[in-house]
Amino acid sequence: MREWCFTLHLQQPLTPEQSDTLDGLDRFHDGQIGLVESPDRAEFSCLIEAESLTDAIADALSRFEDFPGVLIRSVELNWIALDENGMSTPAVVPAPPPLEADPAA
Repeated sequence: MREWCFTLHLQQPLTPEQSDTLDGLDRFHDGQIGLVESPDRAEFSCLIEAESLTDAIADALSRFEDFPGVLIRSVELNWIALDENGMSTPAVVPAPPPLEADPAA
């Protein structure tokens, strides 16, 4: 088994009600997935042990099945997982930062 490190980016920050729900969900308190928040975004940092990256992501995503209104926008594979699992190559470059929304739009 390998440990896979990745980030689940949420569509939007958690509401106070969703935060309360999260506090009561044991599957988010086992040390494998943790909430990271700022005023304008929320994400879950994941360190999941699994046979494959696909299995690790599926495990993390399954924890959200009955978490009302929480939507995952993207999954970001951290450089740690690329390096530690022998997947880092000269062809792998970091993803560009997300584009800022155009205030004029």
